[in-house]
Formats: sequence, C-alpha cells, structure tokens
Amino acid sequence: MSGSPDVVIKIEDLCKIYELGKTQVKALCGVSFEVRKGEMIAIMGPSGSGKSTLMNLIGCLDTPTSGSYTLNGHLASAMTENDLAHVRNREIGFVFQVFNLLPRATAFRNVELPLIYKGMKKKDREEKVRAALAEVDMLDRMDHHPPELSGGERQRVAIARALVNEPALILADEPTGNLDSKTGGEILRIFHKLHGEGHTIILVTHDRSVAEQAGRILHLRDGGLEREERRGA
Repeated sequence: MSGSPDVVIKIEDLCKIYELGKTQVKALCGVSFEVRKGEMIAIMGPSGSGKSTLMNLIGCLDTPTSGSYTLNGHLASAMTENDLAHVRNREIGFVFQVFNLLPRATAFRNVELPLIYKGMKKKDREEKVRAALAEVDMLDRMDHHPPELSGGERQRVAIARALVNEPALILADEPTGNLDSKTGGEILRIFHKLHGEGHTIILVTHDRSVAEQAGRILHLRDGGLEREERRGA
C-alpha cells in the first residue's frame, strides 16, 4: 500500500480475535484497505459480518489482535489507552444511531464538550460551536435541550459535535437508523454537503440506500472483506 499524504486511513491485514473461555472467535481477519482524504465510503455487511468490530477498531474504541491501523499518520494499532483516548477526542468525530447527547445539557453545551475536554479557551470555544451548529442549521435551536428537539434535530446536533474539533475522520454508525425516511434523507444531505466541503466520512450501515450515498462500498462477510464496490461520481 502507498504512503501517500492523502491517505487518512491505512489498514493492513487487520484481525480481531475474541477469547470466549477456551473458544476463539475470529470477528475480523485479513482486512486491508485505504481511505483517502475527502472520500466518503460505506461499510456494509449482514449481522455477524464483522462490521461493528471494524467500526470499533477504526474508532479507536478497541485494539486489534494483529495487523496495523494508521489514522492520519498515527499508528493507532500500537497505541496505549491514553493515546487512543487522545486520538478519539482530536482525530475522530463520532455520529451514532442513538445520538448520545446529554439530555440535561443544551445543544450548545453538547457540542461544546469536546472542546472543553481539549482545554480550549471559552471565547475560542464559543466561536467554533456556533460555526458547527450553523453548518447543520441548528443555531436557532442551540439553547434547547435534547428532549425538546426532534430526532432529526438531535442528529444534527450530534453531527455538529462531531465536526467541532475539525477531525480527520467523521465516523457515522447507522446515522439514519432511528429516523423516518424523510428525516433520514435530510441527514444524508448534510453528509453530502460535508463531503462536498472536503470532509472524510465513513458510513457504517446495513441499509443499502444509505450505503449508495458513498463513492465506495466495502462489503464484509464472515469477518473478511468480501468485495469492494465503486459508485459513480
């Protein structure tokens, strides 16, 4: 594989084996691919294909048994827990199916939290939070709490939170899974807009219509990369 500076993710022969008593379960094995800066790709696969395991490894939420994973020039597969926590906060913006917002915090505060963890000054934080909320058309709702927002609005806030640290990668796990088709379409249009602005995005989904939004689809089966499908520009 090349060492191009345009490569945000480089995965080589990645494996994850779980020990269940005396039994070994190969959740993922022999997976290799690259993601270049500004790409939007989708990872698809049936239940048990290794999709969630791969997402956890890409998101630095877990470490591989073997193989290597480089994110934005950092060898994540060899990092300590503290290093991984640092990468999760600085390099990856997460968008989850269940939003993962703090219900008692305003939309503004939810988006601000990653910057507080980063140690950024208040004035700089406020500017970045406003810019991120504006990107998803939620500035006028920034003082509302998640229970006061619709599902689509909550996902917009979650996307703003993912954007606020200007990460190398946006990792979205079933981002439309809890939304009706119309609202889901609106969320996918936001991802298209972000992709058009140069963001690198990985969509993890079982939904073919969501995966088809991406330029490439990686199909997983039985813990391996079964095939890669390239979509039209």
